[in-house]
Amino acid sequence: MNIYIETYGCSANQNNSEIITGLLERAGFIVTTNKEIAKIALINTCIVKGPTEQKMCSRIKELSKSFDKLIVVGCMVDTEEGKIKNIIRENNERCNFALVGVHNITKILDAVRAIMKGKNAEFKEKTKEVKLCLPKKRRNKVIGITQIASGCLGECSYCYVKFAKGNLFSFPEEKILKNIELDLKAGCKEIWITSQDNACYGLDRGKQELPELLRKILSLKHEFFLRLGMMNPNYVLPILEQLIECYKDEKMFKFLHLPLQSGSDIILEKMNRNYKTEDFMKIIKKFRKEIPEISISTDIIVGFPTEEEKDFEKTLEIIKKTEPDVVNISKFWAMPRTRAKKMKQISSEIIKKRTAELVKVCKEISFEKNKRFIGKIVRAITDEKGSFDTWIARTTNYKPVVFFSKENMLGKIINLEIVDSRQTYLVGKLF
Repeated sequence: MNIYIETYGCSANQNNSEIITGLLERAGFIVTTNKEIAKIALINTCIVKGPTEQKMCSRIKELSKSFDKLIVVGCMVDTEEGKIKNIIRENNERCNFALVGVHNITKILDAVRAIMKGKNAEFKEKTKEVKLCLPKKRRNKVIGITQIASGCLGECSYCYVKFAKGNLFSFPEEKILKNIELDLKAGCKEIWITSQDNACYGLDRGKQELPELLRKILSLKHEFFLRLGMMNPNYVLPILEQLIECYKDEKMFKFLHLPLQSGSDIILEKMNRNYKTEDFMKIIKKFRKEIPEISISTDIIVGFPTEEEKDFEKTLEIIKKTEPDVVNISKFWAMPRTRAKKMKQISSEIIKKRTAELVKVCKEISFEKNKRFIGKIVRAITDEKGSFDTWIARTTNYKPVVFFSKENMLGKIINLEIVDSRQTYLVGKLF
């Protein structure tokens, strides 16, 4: 039977869909991107922001109209079960559905078998599911995604995802290493380490174990690059020196994702972020001193409740001072059941104005930084096919470079001369 899948959200969600596909195909099902030939639809949902959740509702509505058998997976199942059911029932009374929460990905075959028998089913138990060493079909054959934990230790006042993923559960080190070995033996050249907050890995067992884990991964006898995902400043500080030593390894992408969220300590306290702006600045300064070529990615929420103009100005000031390569900008959106929803909200007009101002500053910084690469020779790995005969490679500090080649370059480690730049990427030619 053909099953159509849509996936939204973070790299962990992408990996969950890879595992779902692997389990389904091993059981004899055919996963397709062609809705016309499928009998079952599956949507892997994300609820990180209000507009994202609205899109999920819209897609569930459309899929329930088109299919009589629908599986909804992911964070929305654990937070908006009633809303999902109402959408399906309002749009197709004949539709059999299964709901599979984020801690029950391995129950996907049970879900499929239930709706094939004309039954509705729910799998929402808060299990300690280890999503490692399972069958999977990689979205990109040269990129292996490994989740090292689920949940987090944070209690951010705006976060809705916490209600779905819960508290930190660190996966066993030996299984993480085995999962990565399987990816490398399958031909992967990039390994992505992901979780909600990688820096706190192991703390549910009493100790921050990330540096030790990274050292063991980097010692694996394969040619690959390692990309470490997001880490919050308060958990980076205690292991800062050890992390920097890991980043000096030639296999490590010189790429640091460190969220700031606001340049105002007053707002950070209301967000319950458990660090101050000086902590963020200290980490950036130390990394840049030890690894000058490091690329910095950060996140900003614009218009958090009670944010005054002076708070926003402090955010602009830090962004201008630290010059991050990538800034993920989100307009604040009050999410259900969060403490931030009960706070005094900022008008949408002010949020829109501040967002536009921040976007302008970030574009200027990114463009100026990328121009500095013109004329340089960089080492890179090709990890994506572009349109026509173009390819996308990642430099050792994870900058995307678009280049031309009629040959199949996927997975190849190459040298490129940077001949031009854009705001979000570089333009190169084979050297």
